[in-house]
Amino acid sequence: MPLTLEINAVSKTYHGLPVLRECSFTFAGGLTYALLGANGSGKSTLLRLLALLEPPDAGEIRYFQNGRPVAIDLNLKRRFTLLLPRVGVFNRTVFQNVAYGLKVRGVNRARIKEKVHRLLKMVELADQRNQRAVTLSSGQIKRLGLARALAVEPAVLFLDEPTASIDSVTVGHIEDILTNLKNARQTTIILVTHDPAQAAR
Repeated sequence: MPLTLEINAVSKTYHGLPVLRECSFTFAGGLTYALLGANGSGKSTLLRLLALLEPPDAGEIRYFQNGRPVAIDLNLKRRFTLLLPRVGVFNRTVFQNVAYGLKVRGVNRARIKEKVHRLLKMVELADQRNQRAVTLSSGQIKRLGLARALAVEPAVLFLDEPTASIDSVTVGHIEDILTNLKNARQTTIILVTHDPAQAAR
């Protein structure tokens, strides 16, 4: 079930320099949003605040489901996935990388196998499932990161430049996956990009 995010007068300062000033907005559940802006305009900072990785200096961040407030706790945080521009991978197989989030959540082995195989097929990494993730190309690692993010079926998916520094074919593939996810409206998606055309798509 997607979550609605509401921020009210959120501000953040680093080393005495304001990064965000009294930002207020409501991200409706199940919709997709693109954040555009120059380097240093606070886009990535906002994602970290929304994902509850660090607190704002002022203001409030609240989550709602079916119009009711959701408690800010570990269970809520486990319903988020933040995909960063540089995807970190474990020195394990591609399969094990995607399965990790499911294992720590206690999903049974048969369900993990079914879900991981489906996701690897979706991101066109099924043939690499037994390959060490650290040996993948940059574009393949981006796709692996997306598969790992989607494995836990997040209620909110935060994407920070998910197609940066990869070829146009891989960009198109990732955008197709995100478009299908957007159309399903089961996940609230907040995407940071420098590309106005991508934001429009």
